[in-house]
Amino acid sequence: EINTIVRMNASTVEHISECFIKPQYAVEESKQPIYLAPWDLAMLSVHYIQKGLLFTKNPAIPIKALLERLKVSLSLALVHFYPLAGRLATLKQEDPPSYSVFIDCNGSPGARFIYAALDLTVSDVLSPVDVPPVVQSFFDHDRAINHDGHTMSLLTIQVTELIDGIFIGCSINHMAVDGTSYWHFFNVWSEIVKAQGVAHNYISRPPIHKHWFPDGHGPVISLPFTHHDQFISRHEAPKLRERIFHFSTESIAKLKAKANSECNSIKVSSLQALSALVWRCVTRVRRLPLDQETSCRMAINNRSRLVPPLSQDYFGNSIQTVRGIATAGELLQHSLGWAAWLLHQAVINQTDETVRGWLETWLRSPFIYQLGQFFDPCSVMVGSSPRFDMYGNEFGLGKALAIRSGYANKFDGKVTSYPGFEGGGSMDLEVCLSPDSMSAFESDHEFLDAITSSNLINNY
Repeated sequence: EINTIVRMNASTVEHISECFIKPQYAVEESKQPIYLAPWDLAMLSVHYIQKGLLFTKNPAIPIKALLERLKVSLSLALVHFYPLAGRLATLKQEDPPSYSVFIDCNGSPGARFIYAALDLTVSDVLSPVDVPPVVQSFFDHDRAINHDGHTMSLLTIQVTELIDGIFIGCSINHMAVDGTSYWHFFNVWSEIVKAQGVAHNYISRPPIHKHWFPDGHGPVISLPFTHHDQFISRHEAPKLRERIFHFSTESIAKLKAKANSECNSIKVSSLQALSALVWRCVTRVRRLPLDQETSCRMAINNRSRLVPPLSQDYFGNSIQTVRGIATAGELLQHSLGWAAWLLHQAVINQTDETVRGWLETWLRSPFIYQLGQFFDPCSVMVGSSPRFDMYGNEFGLGKALAIRSGYANKFDGKVTSYPGFEGGGSMDLEVCLSPDSMSAFESDHEFLDAITSSNLINNY
């Protein structure tokens, strides 16, 4: 452990080479401006999405051959996902006043591709209790906000070579994608690598690039600003500890059954039950006054909630957050099922009418999310989804060992959900808390009981 820490501190990621990758050929649609919808524009001041996969190095594939394969397949993937090769652009007019932000693919150098190396092993990355800070340097766009996409790439792939592993880190501008679209791109890119460039004109799920606007609005939306200083803020996270907690298929099933039986239902989902557990345990260890209002926010995909629904292949943002609200006293005096039911209600109340209502309000008075507003010291925010296909992306390297994320969009109380390595409904939670809260959280009885119930059985 001590040797690992010494090596960690001595090791820094070294950038060896970089280049820009353009689509192998330009489709006609990519020559037009890509106008952004309200869900995209609201993201101007938050961070990029940074996620990546850690693989065991395959000695049969020289690094040079791997890099070449990834670059060629990326240029093919960008034919289909051409907005990711563009840059943001702003058009300002004084008479009548207008301020519009869009994606421009003309004249852009393309997506960025970085090859880096680090003198550490896979075990150095995975064995420490906390996620080591060096993982943040596996990604481009450190601390970048989406507005920076005017001058920075909208997509960067960073391939970091470890002593015995390969990390493929992907950072994408959050105005161009939400989680659904981010993993859609990742899945198709991996599919193209697997096909080794054969039949790349056919992909299993072509993205739909036509952005959706409510009737009577779009495609150009003017923002009520004259300069980006009016809506840009930089967020520096306080000191955090970040840990990955694994929930086996059995422990998830047990937790879901417990939550449903306690609220006399069969409708609470695994993620709602797990989110309720984290909400309760984090609230307990924060020792909040009993009358303090707390909330648990969950990122929610709006595609299927609209009538008629948007395709899951709609490329862009179609997300919001919904939340359960309770005082600390209510949350801790009631059962897990009571909290899970609050979250379930928040999710089912996100109807077509609610989604359109939010959009109408935003269009009347557009606003830009600020990371600081998501950070509420009495709340928890659950992002990503265990339903995204993360481990299906193999890039010819076999199944990834783990998923990790960068610095982006983290604060005290941020929880990110991933599918577990073994599948079958298992989940991993990446939890960010202040050091004091984390110390109490990792020894909280209710949390430990939920995480170890099945693992104890498996050990006998």
